[in-house]
Amino acid sequence: MASASSSSATVTNIMLAIYEKKTNSIDLYRPLRQYICFTYSEREAVNLEDDLSTVKTLRSDIERVPDPAPTTRRDLLISYFKALCLIETRFPISSDRDHINSIQFTWFDAFKQKQKAVQQNIHLEKAAILFNLGGVYSQIGLSYDRATVEGRRQASHAFIAAAGSFAFLRDNASTKASMGNSTTVDLSVECAGMLERLMLAQAQECVFENTIAKGSTPGVCAKISRQVGLYYEEALAALNAAPLKDHFEKAWIAHVQLKAALFYAEACYRYGLELHEKEEIAEEIARLRSGVSTLTETKKSSKGAPAQLLDAISKLEVNLNRNLERAMKENDRVYLMRVPSPSSLPPLPAFSMVKSMQMNDVLDASKEKIFASLVPDSSAKALSRYTEMVDDVIRTQAEKLQQGSELTRVRLKEMDLPDSILALEGNFSLPEDLKNEVEKVQASGGPAGLEGELQQLRDLRRVNQELLVQTEELLQKEAAEDAQFRSQFGTRWTRPQSSTLTKTLQERLNKFAANLKQAGESDVRIERSVREHASLMSILNHRPIEAALPSLSRPIMSLDANEDAIVGALKQSLRQLETLGAQRAGLEDMLKEMKRKDDILPKLMTSTGSYEDLFRKEIAKYDHICEEIAQNIEAQEQLLMQIQVQNEEFGAVFNLEDYKASREKCYKQIQAALAKCKEIKENINEGLKFYVTLQDAINNIKQQCSDFVMTRNIQCREMMEDVQRQMAGFNFQDRESTGPYPSVGQPRQNPRSSTQQLTESQSISHPSPQTPYYRPPEQPMQGYGHPPPPYTAPQQPSPYHVPPSTGAPYPPPHAQQHAPVGHEYGQPAYPGWRGPYYNAPAEQSGSHPRPPYTIPNPYHPHQSGYYKQ
Repeated sequence: MASASSSSATVTNIMLAIYEKKTNSIDLYRPLRQYICFTYSEREAVNLEDDLSTVKTLRSDIERVPDPAPTTRRDLLISYFKALCLIETRFPISSDRDHINSIQFTWFDAFKQKQKAVQQNIHLEKAAILFNLGGVYSQIGLSYDRATVEGRRQASHAFIAAAGSFAFLRDNASTKASMGNSTTVDLSVECAGMLERLMLAQAQECVFENTIAKGSTPGVCAKISRQVGLYYEEALAALNAAPLKDHFEKAWIAHVQLKAALFYAEACYRYGLELHEKEEIAEEIARLRSGVSTLTETKKSSKGAPAQLLDAISKLEVNLNRNLERAMKENDRVYLMRVPSPSSLPPLPAFSMVKSMQMNDVLDASKEKIFASLVPDSSAKALSRYTEMVDDVIRTQAEKLQQGSELTRVRLKEMDLPDSILALEGNFSLPEDLKNEVEKVQASGGPAGLEGELQQLRDLRRVNQELLVQTEELLQKEAAEDAQFRSQFGTRWTRPQSSTLTKTLQERLNKFAANLKQAGESDVRIERSVREHASLMSILNHRPIEAALPSLSRPIMSLDANEDAIVGALKQSLRQLETLGAQRAGLEDMLKEMKRKDDILPKLMTSTGSYEDLFRKEIAKYDHICEEIAQNIEAQEQLLMQIQVQNEEFGAVFNLEDYKASREKCYKQIQAALAKCKEIKENINEGLKFYVTLQDAINNIKQQCSDFVMTRNIQCREMMEDVQRQMAGFNFQDRESTGPYPSVGQPRQNPRSSTQQLTESQSISHPSPQTPYYRPPEQPMQGYGHPPPPYTAPQQPSPYHVPPSTGAPYPPPHAQQHAPVGHEYGQPAYPGWRGPYYNAPAEQSGSHPRPPYTIPNPYHPHQSGYYKQ
């Protein structure tokens, strides 16, 4: 026993702490290693060398003189206890010949150190470690400065942990440790229970002192003080009964007895203050007399008690007598009440502020890795068979629970519950899939956002038209200049006419213009469809969409006005059904939790009887939860029958069939609006793809026209020089060998290197020197004069997907890419409403820059299918 004290305004806070039990040294390393080698293999022993060394070190530290820091000692005891739990499940330590019988645990009684227990039983070792853990927690509690509020709070927590350790010892190890031939009283169930009560009393005492320091009301202080006394009284009762009687020092018993009396008298004193405020003088006198008599009797048997405790009793006795004298005078002069006898009074009220800490989590060894790979074959096989039995029980019961939940769902859906109740209360919601589709359309702008997308179509069509005009102007300007020089120089101007060279380009431009015209007509049809179906799609503008749904109304006339009663009864039944469903979920979780905690490996390893007998005993743990599941299913079936009758009455009163018909009609309207809105959006998106891809093609042909004009301009300058020289009478010999004029792309042997390089870089290769100055691509264009094949629309990405570098819907010309010359760029737009809509030219590979729109999976000229009705 140890004690510590500090000053207190009202009572002394001298308290008790428990010293640790002593033990003799033992060697765990060698017997455990030999068992591993014999039962498993030498290799397994080598693999577990670190674990064996850890256990050896832990036991050695336990045997040494305790560390000066109680917290360090506490952590050591917890770690060693977890290791013992793992050793217990893997190493059978007993006197049995086939077990580890060379280990003997020796522990001395903490209160009578001449007594000791010697057992070949790991339960003794575990019980002793738990006892020492509780003692260390009590020492930690005494180490705090309880003169401060925080110190008393921390001390209270430490005593609560000590109480939890002794409670865990009592419930889990005391009985097993007492089964050996040699036992000590300190590890008995009675002693562990007494120490738990003592630690709770000291924890509650710390709370009481903090309550006084905070200035709480006398009534609150009286309740907390009385509970302190009750805990001490329970500990005193255990000390005065077998087997603890005469086992503890008289100072111990005197301490506990005085504390019990002190806090009973303190409760009388505090309760008397509250009674005085209420002017209940007669009961106050009786309570104060009871407190004084208790202290007087207790002091007679206070031999060996600490002087501080006796001094606190004397001070409290003075306060009680002073208040008693005052109360008696007031009663004699003013109240003249009859004072009841103390024995006739009801017990003082008490209120506990503490309870023993749950040590399961603190001492849980399930996450420890020591000897994790070590499981005996026989135990593993038996455990596997038992696990299969448990799994079969859980699987069967889980199926029953799931079938019960599914049956409830189906039956309620058939009765349209709870949707009809929600509709009556105005809380009905659309089916989840339909609601998701509506929200998706609304998030993309809904019907009101179609005008913005139509404006994008108009803008893109205008851009394409402007590009066509610019391209045609390039060719017209060049043709006008050529005609002017031909008129000026007459027969000397021998190069081919522009109209001859640009015939194919003009045809393609005309086809693009025709495509644009038909695309514009399709755009008009889209706009007309938006206007015609605006009223249909307007339902999608409701936010929330539930506002567009019909409501379930009460009947206009009622004969007996029992609508509320019908609805109330139905709702009550539905709540009961929901409670049953929650119970099923809890039962399933309980099954899983039972399986998780169902570890019978230690019993399997130490069992000497039949495994089947053990299995039957253990599997019976699941019987009660199986019965609860059966009761739940049966109660649900009866409740569903009751709900069906109530729902039929509800449907008749509220005309439910008409409401369902109106609701389904509204659902169909929403679905039709969704389908039309989706169709129009798809048409607009395909139109956007067409315009984007067509812009690529027009930019491509515009670049070709620019290259053509540049080449013609260079040739024009050269021919003008030649004509001027001829007119001046010069004769150039080099021109006789090559013809009157060089062909486009044929190198010239003259010093104009810059002109030659420019011509070569912009020219188009030709098969012979006799080819004209500019020739369109030899590869024929397909599909312009014939309708394309039916459109089969692949999954297309969004037409507005633009690379991150593109900051605007129409990037600048220098970012454009162009297809090579050798591919057709125009097909006639499909004139029908359902067929291929925009026959835009396909993207082509080549040396030109990419178009201003970059779209994954670009629109193919033979895949249209734009409009749908």
